Amino acid sequence: MTMDPLLLTGEVDGATDRLLRTAAAFDGADLAAASLLPGWTRGHVLAHLARNADGFVNLLTAARTGEPIPMYASATARDADIAAGAPRPPDAHLDDLRRSADRFTEAVAAMPVEAWAATVQTRRGPWPAAMLVWGRLREIEVHHVDLDAGYRPADWPEAFGHRLLHEVAGDLAGRTDVPPMVLRFDGSRHELVVGDRASAPTVTGAAPEIAAWLIGRSPGTMLAVAPDGPLPQPPEWI
Repeated sequence: MTMDPLLLTGEVDGATDRLLRTAAAFDGADLAAASLLPGWTRGHVLAHLARNADGFVNLLTAARTGEPIPMYASATARDADIAAGAPRPPDAHLDDLRRSADRFTEAVAAMPVEAWAATVQTRRGPWPAAMLVWGRLREIEVHHVDLDAGYRPADWPEAFGHRLLHEVAGDLAGRTDVPPMVLRFDGSRHELVVGDRASAPTVTGAAPEIAAWLIGRSPGTMLAVAPDGPLPQPPEWI
């Protein structure tokens, strides 16, 4: 399960192609319909994905040049850009998604090897530049599900589901507001333990389904818990 940015570029390309196919099928009414994100239409999600690509371009440029370039000019500017882009017609959304994805690809290709060792400032604090390609892949795959257009966590590539699960479980293990749980993948003895194992129920299922439940993209109906009882309640994910 590599996080090597250059090895992940092909996965970003594949995820982008799947997203573009979904977006190409939307008409104006589809774009105005609600997404799975409260208060956002599908148009908001697509506008966010395009501006997110440009935000990652900014961070890649900062890593390459050493200039303190922020991901977004400000939180207010980010929100305003999404709101302004949301009601655009389908062709404009599709063109923006394609062009912004191309800019991201070009920014990755322009990175010299040493620039991947840089640290950049994201909206939530410092991040290694080597994680930026993973960050973009995660945005595409998770928000593709948020479009509520037939793409489900079960459609995530297996490697992505496992990476996301490990990342989220690792994040939760460092928090104090998380109920204890043991996460076990279907067909595997491999486990991820969060909190005190002695008092933790075991949640079993496919890695993408566990990951989707942990990040609030699934109610966990495909998961089993032992001993019998309700699933733990994970806190809100980022």
